[in-house]
Amino acid sequence: MDYGNKLVLAPMVRVGTLPFRLLAADYGADITYAEEIIDHKLIKCERKVNEYIGSTDFVEKGTDNVVFRTCNQERNQVVFQMGTSDAVRALKAAQIVCKDVAAVDINMGCPKSFSVSGGMGAALLTKPDLIHDILTTLRRNLDTPVTCKIRLLKSSQDTVELARRIEKTGVSALAVHGRKVADRPRDPAKWNEIADIVSALSIPVIANGDVFEYDDFQRIKVATGASSVMVARGALWNASIFSPKGKAHWEDVKREYVRKSILWDNDVKSTKHTLREIITHYSCLELPEGKAVIKSENLADLAKVYGEEEYYRLVSENRFSLNGHR
Repeated sequence: MDYGNKLVLAPMVRVGTLPFRLLAADYGADITYAEEIIDHKLIKCERKVNEYIGSTDFVEKGTDNVVFRTCNQERNQVVFQMGTSDAVRALKAAQIVCKDVAAVDINMGCPKSFSVSGGMGAALLTKPDLIHDILTTLRRNLDTPVTCKIRLLKSSQDTVELARRIEKTGVSALAVHGRKVADRPRDPAKWNEIADIVSALSIPVIANGDVFEYDDFQRIKVATGASSVMVARGALWNASIFSPKGKAHWEDVKREYVRKSILWDNDVKSTKHTLREIITHYSCLELPEGKAVIKSENLADLAKVYGEEEYYRLVSENRFSLNGHR
């Protein structure tokens, strides 16, 4: 896995599922991070090849709950992002999934309470010894590249010291979100503090924060010196941000996302969540489209909302015949 000069889809909870990752890749993303999955959850999973749709699923034992779904076509670009606060448990979880992904990333930046309350995400930023323990344990025992994603600390000097310590564990790259834990999305990202980290390290740094247009990829690279760029909200609102040809219309992007959700039998709650986020950015959930999405109970309903009934029928029939039910 080469981390130089790459456009990267950031990990986003409930958004970064297989159809959205493939959508971003189709538009030009070189590396796609999956949504953060907690180690406790992955340890309860077993790997199953889903011949029905052609995916590899990690399913919670004793249930039909798919915790992580991937496929061969993203094998060389998908990064599995894990939430963890324990080196042994992190390794156990990583070993379940590492043969099916391009890299394993440890989340050290998420400020949300579900992460921080378990000592995961941004809570790790104040525990350099634990960070060292987790990353070195993974590096020694996995053949898969290991990376991590951090936020800025109180001072630039503190962040640089932590980044140097992380580099010594042998990770392949470091993603840096240019905000502090207390910062809100509306606060401007501090590209200058990412630049301090880039100049202090020799491994690739992936810069993240305030990238909303294709031109911003070049702007943040020039401002920070980072070798690669990661985008979250800019990609959520329009996944074609990765296209050098310019953005496609968001209505077209949405329909393509719905088609991919149908093709990969995505969880309807996750598909609805992503659609609601896009609709809210450009329009309003109180209008007919938003109301219809909220009311949808399954992918067939969503296919109707977006005029993709024929596509839904074709995919369903194709699966039916593949499984010898005729």
